[in-house]
Amino acid sequence: MSHGEHYFTASPASPAELRTIDVRLAGRDVRITTASGVFSGDHLDHATRLLLDVVPPPPATGDLLDLGCGWGPVALTLAHAAPQARVWAIDVNERALDLTRRNATADGADNVTAARPEEVPDEVRFAAIWSNPPIRIGKPAVHEMLRRWLPRLTPEGAAHLVVSKNLGADSLARWIEQELGQPTERVTSAGGFRVLRVTHAS
Repeated sequence: MSHGEHYFTASPASPAELRTIDVRLAGRDVRITTASGVFSGDHLDHATRLLLDVVPPPPATGDLLDLGCGWGPVALTLAHAAPQARVWAIDVNERALDLTRRNATADGADNVTAARPEEVPDEVRFAAIWSNPPIRIGKPAVHEMLRRWLPRLTPEGAAHLVVSKNLGADSLARWIEQELGQPTERVTSAGGFRVLRVTHAS
């Protein structure tokens, strides 16, 4: 990745350097395509693995959101677990969106829509949101992102976020409750990460 370029860059300038890796998702061994210039481009990161290991199955129908999809491990898991649902895979990184589309096609996950945030219709409400949010973009940007998406849960819906304890998981949980009015609880804590469950504002 070039100097000053990050996985949250909209259009990475560095060469893609496509590669294939084998990962286990939703109890299946899946061969996926990944690349440089996206988050965790050479493996499934520990935080996302923790999220996928502890989050309950998603609703079988409705709209489901992978917020910050990267190369697509969360979206593919959602799509396989809920084939009748519509899975939105959202990212600002065009390379990440391309990889998610490529991997969804290869995996037969035709219920995945990879899109930029502004391409999601305003009226869509989510029965589940799963995310390893990009905390390193800074607190104001993370707050703006969560303020945009968490209130779009359905009344019965829940969001699950995995956040590093050292990067402010506990303070983020307090912020969600205080600023968004959405109940937030810690589901688990392991390997320096918290998994937070957020529900609809009462």
